[in-house]
Amino acid sequence: MSSNSSNVLFDDIFTINAIDKEGKKFDRVSRLYAHSKNYDMELTLDYNVELFPLQAGQSFALALASSLSRIPQGVAGAADDEEKDRDVWRPDAKGRRGLDDDYEYVMYGKVYRFDGGSAEVVTAYASFGGLLMSLTGSHRHMTNIVLGDPVFILLRR
Repeated sequence: MSSNSSNVLFDDIFTINAIDKEGKKFDRVSRLYAHSKNYDMELTLDYNVELFPLQAGQSFALALASSLSRIPQGVAGAADDEEKDRDVWRPDAKGRRGLDDDYEYVMYGKVYRFDGGSAEVVTAYASFGGLLMSLTGSHRHMTNIVLGDPVFILLRR
Protein backbone atom coordinates (compact mmCIF):
# COMPACT_ATOMS: atom_id res chain seq x y z
CA MET A 1 0.00 0.00 0.00
CA SER A 2 1.14 3.54 -0.54
CA SER A 3 1.64 6.42 1.86
CA ASN A 4 1.08 10.15 1.66
CA SER A 5 4.70 10.59 0.56
CA SER A 6 3.95 9.08 -2.84
CA ASN A 7 1.72 9.69 -5.86
CA VAL A 8 0.75 5.99 -5.75
CA LEU A 9 -2.80 5.66 -4.41
CA PHE A 10 -3.03 1.86 -4.40
CA ASP A 11 -0.80 -1.04 -5.41
CA ASP A 12 -1.03 -4.82 -5.18
CA ILE A 13 -0.34 -8.03 -7.07
CA PHE A 14 -3.32 -9.67 -8.77
CA THR A 15 -3.84 -13.18 -10.15
CA ILE A 16 -6.23 -13.52 -13.08
CA ASN A 17 -9.19 -15.84 -12.42
CA ALA A 18 -10.85 -15.47 -15.84
CA ILE A 19 -10.76 -13.47 -19.04
CA ASP A 20 -13.88 -12.65 -21.09
CA LYS A 21 -16.07 -15.03 -19.07
CA GLU A 22 -19.19 -13.32 -20.46
CA GLY A 23 -17.92 -13.55 -24.05
CA LYS A 24 -15.64 -11.35 -26.12
CA LYS A 25 -17.35 -8.19 -27.34
CA PHE A 26 -14.46 -6.37 -29.08
CA ASP A 27 -11.52 -7.59 -31.16
CA ARG A 28 -8.75 -5.78 -29.30
CA VAL A 29 -10.29 -5.45 -25.83
CA SER A 30 -10.75 -8.12 -23.16
CA ARG A 31 -12.14 -8.00 -19.65
CA LEU A 32 -10.16 -9.70 -16.91
CA TYR A 33 -11.33 -10.78 -13.47
CA ALA A 34 -8.64 -11.00 -10.82
CA HIS A 35 -8.04 -11.33 -7.08
CA SER A 36 -5.26 -9.60 -5.16
CA LYS A 37 -2.71 -11.43 -3.05
CA ASN A 38 -2.09 -8.89 -0.28
CA TYR A 39 -5.32 -6.97 0.32
CA ASP A 40 -8.03 -9.47 -0.68
CA MET A 41 -9.41 -7.18 -3.42
CA GLU A 42 -11.47 -8.10 -6.49
CA LEU A 43 -10.65 -6.44 -9.82
CA THR A 44 -12.51 -6.27 -13.10
CA LEU A 45 -10.58 -4.49 -15.85
CA ASP A 46 -10.93 -3.85 -19.57
CA TYR A 47 -7.57 -3.72 -21.37
CA ASN A 48 -6.08 -3.79 -24.88
CA VAL A 49 -4.99 -7.38 -25.61
CA GLU A 50 -2.67 -6.34 -28.46
CA LEU A 51 -0.67 -4.00 -26.24
CA PHE A 52 -0.69 -6.13 -23.09
CA PRO A 53 -1.56 -9.81 -23.67
CA LEU A 54 -2.50 -11.76 -20.52
CA GLN A 55 -3.72 -15.28 -19.73
CA ALA A 56 -5.87 -16.80 -16.99
CA GLY A 57 -3.76 -17.85 -14.01
CA GLN A 58 -1.12 -15.20 -14.71
CA SER A 59 -0.14 -12.65 -12.06
CA PHE A 60 0.56 -8.96 -12.59
CA ALA A 61 1.30 -5.89 -10.51
CA LEU A 62 -1.22 -3.04 -10.57
CA ALA A 63 -0.77 0.49 -9.27
CA LEU A 64 -3.15 3.44 -9.27
CA ALA A 65 -1.43 6.82 -9.18
CA SER A 66 -2.50 10.46 -9.08
CA SER A 67 0.52 11.48 -11.18
CA LEU A 68 3.33 9.78 -13.08
CA SER A 69 5.89 11.98 -11.35
CA ARG A 70 8.20 10.27 -8.89
CA ILE A 71 8.12 13.42 -6.73
CA PRO A 72 5.07 13.42 -4.43
CA GLN A 73 2.59 16.25 -4.91
CA GLY A 74 2.59 18.80 -2.12
CA VAL A 75 6.27 18.30 -1.28
CA ALA A 76 8.38 21.48 -1.10
CA GLY A 77 9.92 22.10 -4.52
CA ALA A 78 7.52 19.72 -6.28
CA ALA A 79 5.79 22.59 -8.11
CA ASP A 80 9.13 23.69 -9.58
CA ASP A 81 9.91 20.13 -10.67
CA GLU A 82 6.41 19.73 -12.14
CA GLU A 83 7.01 22.88 -14.20
CA LYS A 84 10.32 21.49 -15.44
CA ASP A 85 8.64 18.15 -16.29
CA ARG A 86 5.83 19.70 -18.31
CA ASP A 87 7.31 18.88 -21.75
CA VAL A 88 10.02 16.33 -21.04
CA TRP A 89 8.56 13.23 -22.68
CA ARG A 90 10.73 12.33 -25.62
CA PRO A 91 10.75 9.23 -27.82
CA ASP A 92 14.52 8.89 -27.32
CA ALA A 93 13.87 8.52 -23.54
CA LYS A 94 15.99 11.54 -22.62
CA GLY A 95 14.32 13.42 -19.81
CA ARG A 96 13.10 12.74 -16.30
CA ARG A 97 12.03 9.23 -15.46
CA GLY A 98 8.47 8.78 -14.21
CA LEU A 99 6.50 5.93 -12.67
CA ASP A 100 5.51 4.81 -16.17
CA ASP A 101 9.11 3.72 -16.82
CA ASP A 102 8.63 0.89 -14.30
CA TYR A 103 5.47 -0.50 -15.93
CA GLU A 104 4.53 -2.08 -19.26
CA TYR A 105 0.98 -0.76 -19.70
CA VAL A 106 -0.37 2.63 -18.57
CA MET A 107 -3.80 4.24 -19.00
CA TYR A 108 -5.17 7.61 -17.86
CA GLY A 109 -8.73 8.01 -16.66
CA LYS A 110 -11.09 9.23 -13.99
CA VAL A 111 -12.75 7.77 -10.90
CA TYR A 112 -16.44 8.19 -11.68
CA ARG A 113 -18.29 6.24 -8.96
CA PHE A 114 -18.05 4.66 -5.51
CA ASP A 115 -20.46 2.07 -4.14
CA GLY A 116 -20.58 1.09 -0.50
CA GLY A 117 -21.72 -2.54 -0.32
CA SER A 118 -21.35 -2.85 3.43
CA ALA A 119 -19.71 -0.65 6.03
CA GLU A 120 -16.37 -2.34 5.34
CA VAL A 121 -16.49 -3.23 1.62
CA VAL A 122 -16.61 -0.59 -1.14
CA THR A 123 -16.23 -0.59 -4.92
CA ALA A 124 -14.40 2.11 -6.84
CA TYR A 125 -15.14 2.53 -10.55
CA ALA A 126 -12.87 4.26 -13.07
CA SER A 127 -13.04 4.80 -16.81
CA PHE A 128 -9.95 4.93 -19.00
CA GLY A 129 -11.30 6.27 -22.27
CA GLY A 130 -14.16 3.77 -22.18
CA LEU A 131 -12.11 0.89 -20.80
CA LEU A 132 -13.62 0.28 -17.38
CA MET A 133 -12.24 -0.82 -14.03
CA SER A 134 -13.95 -1.84 -10.83
CA LEU A 135 -11.97 -2.48 -7.66
CA THR A 136 -13.80 -4.01 -4.69
CA GLY A 137 -12.50 -4.53 -1.17
CA SER A 138 -11.93 -2.99 2.22
CA HIS A 139 -12.35 0.78 2.33
CA ARG A 140 -9.10 0.97 4.34
CA HIS A 141 -7.06 0.09 1.25
CA MET A 142 -8.80 2.66 -0.96
CA THR A 143 -8.78 5.75 1.25
CA ASN A 144 -6.51 7.64 -1.17
CA ILE A 145 -8.81 7.06 -4.18
CA VAL A 146 -11.13 10.07 -4.52
CA LEU A 147 -14.34 10.31 -6.53
CA GLY A 148 -13.92 12.65 -9.51
CA ASP A 149 -10.12 12.66 -9.43
CA PRO A 150 -7.98 11.76 -12.44
CA VAL A 151 -6.04 8.52 -12.04
CA PHE A 152 -3.35 6.56 -13.86
CA ILE A 153 -3.46 2.77 -13.89
CA LEU A 154 -0.10 1.06 -14.32
CA LEU A 155 0.37 -2.67 -15.01
CA ARG A 156 3.40 -4.96 -15.31
CA ARG A 157 3.91 -8.70 -15.42
